[in-house]
Amino acid sequence: MTSTVNPSEHVPRSNRQELLTGARDTIPLIVGAIPFGIIFGTLAVTNGLSPWTAMAMSVFVFAGSSQFIAVGLVAMGSSPAIIVLTTFVVNLRHLLYAASLVPYVSHLPQRWRALLSFGLTDESYAVVASRYLNEPPRGNNHWFFLGSTLAMWGNWQLCTLIGITLGTLIPDMSSWGLDFAMSVTFIGLVVPYVRNWPMLAAVITAGTIAWGAQPLPHNLGLILAAICGVTAGVLCERLNKQPEVTQ
Repeated sequence: MTSTVNPSEHVPRSNRQELLTGARDTIPLIVGAIPFGIIFGTLAVTNGLSPWTAMAMSVFVFAGSSQFIAVGLVAMGSSPAIIVLTTFVVNLRHLLYAASLVPYVSHLPQRWRALLSFGLTDESYAVVASRYLNEPPRGNNHWFFLGSTLAMWGNWQLCTLIGITLGTLIPDMSSWGLDFAMSVTFIGLVVPYVRNWPMLAAVITAGTIAWGAQPLPHNLGLILAAICGVTAGVLCERLNKQPEVTQ
């Protein structure tokens, strides 16, 4: 019996083709990110950021969840140190993303790795990891990676600009209760990761501490909640891995 192989799997593609393919494969995730970008731009200007500052944050930070958190902390009058530390903790998950991709990009020049690391998001990681794991290796896979990140980056800038424009043209949008969108956004980001007991313990612990520690100054309760949530998750993970004692 002879096996049928799809010829396209082994046909070389040009760098341009890989770039466009990466962008195309990211479109479904781009569609899902559109409302978040618009909401961020709107909330940024209605919570005290200038249009230029809000746009610069999207251009140079390019981290949706961290940007939402930063805007919320700015609106609450948090200190710069708290904002930086909180967003740093939120983005620690990208270390795991990057570590899993090291075997596929370690051969690239430093300039390529720096560029791709800047554009690494949840959405691009999902698309790129699927390519590396499920398709035959290609010498120019990094162009696929770049196409995905450029598509996400461009979409985020456009949606932020639309949101800023809406927030500027309609100054009283802050009274519409759009800040609730941030809470809904974070719930949507967290829920898919609650797949086992350690993750559930981390979420419950962090949420409980954050609620109870609201009176602390400078929003220190957020940092305390993050630390306690991570600690609870790690402890539960270790308990699950302990070998059972046979009698």
